[in-house]
Amino acid sequence: MLRTKFLPVAIAAGVAIAACSSGESALESGVDDPVETTASTDPASGDTDPDGDDSDDGDAAVDTTAQPTTTVAPLAELPACPTDALDDADGPVDIVFWHSMSNELEPPLIELTEQYNASQDRVRVELQNQTGNDSTIDRYIAVGSDSRPALVQLPEFVLRSFSDSGTTVPAAACIESSGYDTSAFVPRTLTAYQYEGIQRGMPFNVSNPVLFFNRRIFEAAGLDPADPPVSLEELRTAAEAIVSTGAAPVGLVLDSGPDSGGGWFLEQWFARAGEPFADNGNGRLGPATEVFFDNELGVELTTFLQDMIDDGLAITIGDNAGGQDAFFKLADANERGSMTVSTSAALGSVLGALDAGLGGDLTRDDIGVGPMPGPGDVPQVQVGGASLWIVADKSDEEVAASWDYITYLLSAESQARWAASTGYVPVRTDAVDLEPLASTYADDPRFEVAFTQLMTGADDDTANAPVLGPQREVRVETSRAMAAIFGGADPQTALTEAAEASNALIASYNQRN
Repeated sequence: MLRTKFLPVAIAAGVAIAACSSGESALESGVDDPVETTASTDPASGDTDPDGDDSDDGDAAVDTTAQPTTTVAPLAELPACPTDALDDADGPVDIVFWHSMSNELEPPLIELTEQYNASQDRVRVELQNQTGNDSTIDRYIAVGSDSRPALVQLPEFVLRSFSDSGTTVPAAACIESSGYDTSAFVPRTLTAYQYEGIQRGMPFNVSNPVLFFNRRIFEAAGLDPADPPVSLEELRTAAEAIVSTGAAPVGLVLDSGPDSGGGWFLEQWFARAGEPFADNGNGRLGPATEVFFDNELGVELTTFLQDMIDDGLAITIGDNAGGQDAFFKLADANERGSMTVSTSAALGSVLGALDAGLGGDLTRDDIGVGPMPGPGDVPQVQVGGASLWIVADKSDEEVAASWDYITYLLSAESQARWAASTGYVPVRTDAVDLEPLASTYADDPRFEVAFTQLMTGADDDTANAPVLGPQREVRVETSRAMAAIFGGADPQTALTEAAEASNALIASYNQRN
């Protein structure tokens, strides 16, 4: 019997990531020497480590409830952001922006950029699509500083590695230089991209996991589509009703992808349960040294999912490498799935594909969206998606131009258009009252689910994603464990092996950084 506090959660879809297993910093190869910083001490934290390295000098317990302010890097030692440099520029400043928006998500970004370019004569932005997060990161690592863009879009799992690299201008420097007002931002979208007390990137395409389900199947099974499952108990009950009534042969579609059911969602489940995924405040109070996903909660979560499969209530579609396999299963006429969990950013693309007739007899009206089911009755999620990072070693004018473009993309008006077109969550609360987002939320509440659940839940260390140097590689380790568990392996054994491999990756990274 599972503990009430730690009822596990459903998983599925998303976009898989590839990663090396060396444990090296994501920017260790072919990257300029990182800027050295000396961590200062927050007196309120009680940290009296005299050498300022935030190392663990013993076996003292870590306070996992403290706010992530223990480790603070001096902003003055990091690359500057002269936002007034545009005033002295001779003619328009050209900048290149590497982004990862593809398929239906790219046109809204192109439109926003064209509107920005037309709205002023000081900056011209050239978009260069890198097709995905992995290709963006790998190309950034491979090329020298002269070949890098002025601005790059990066996912949440590289927060520490890119912060450590010294190749980017911290957004905090731009905020300070320009006096930029962040008071309207959803707080969690900002703290998600803070490291060592400094705003590193600015949130842009924010997403989180949500439940996608077939409304027609729910009705056929006697379930209320307006009241989808929120707790894990409710999730299993819904799956049982679907399968037992013959409404569909599959209740829940699972996957083991690193950036979805095998990695990202595992971090989300721990946050939902209020437990840290790693020590030192999820790596935000100081460098993380070990992961906790092989503890009692991790075993309960994975055992629950394994039981769902063994009991004929769920199936796994593997690593979901294309990012669409779970949704195809919802449209499978022979073995149709009823529910899956995926990123909220997929909503616009899914509805567009159904409008184009790619779902067989499945239509846009059949798709329901609810909070991601998980431990407890209150939805809570960590910020996913990606943020905007200004690249260092560019001219002052390029840095200033990049910041000017960022402020346009993050304006309430731009965020209202962006969220309404894509399914991403607006990073600002004042965007939800503007058109076209206000009408979108009113006419189609499915788009508002991700925003609502981002605004709920506890506000502690677990509210933000773990910050691990080799986080991409750690997700690969957990995805291997999840795949093995879905295939019948002992959950404790698989998680312990993955945790040992992850801790070795973290130790290797920390030793070099």
